[in-house]
Amino acid sequence: MIILVDAVPFFEAMANEMNEHPERLTVLGDADMVAALVMHRPDGSAFVAELVFAALRCEGVQAVGVEEARLADFRMEGPLDAWQTMFDDIRTHGAATGRQTINSLVLVGDAIKLRGDDPMGVDKFSRFNQTLQEYFDGAARVAVAVTS
Repeated sequence: MIILVDAVPFFEAMANEMNEHPERLTVLGDADMVAALVMHRPDGSAFVAELVFAALRCEGVQAVGVEEARLADFRMEGPLDAWQTMFDDIRTHGAATGRQTINSLVLVGDAIKLRGDDPMGVDKFSRFNQTLQEYFDGAARVAVAVTS
């Protein structure tokens, strides 16, 4: 079975997991951000997930175009295989480990790069990246799987 990380149901399942367990986020505080995850596929196309966070919830998940991603507070861009490696690590270990945390991946910037047109929007990544990591770590607890 292959988990497709470039599909809206995967991100919706993580949002549902996060929203069902606000106690995991209370210590992190409220988050207010719109993040775009840009996953470049080997064929040259891209899947873009837009995530809307408010307070202790992920309030929205939708697929958007690459140009619409520029409207988010910030976007994280990288090849699909880098994203897949991160989510595989999360599913294997229950949470991201070592260099596979989103903070490490973005700070190193060799696979997934942080981008944004507004410095205040990009700053939201720094302020809320632990909330984003908790959201991503939800991949270890969801059972969304699609075979190809």
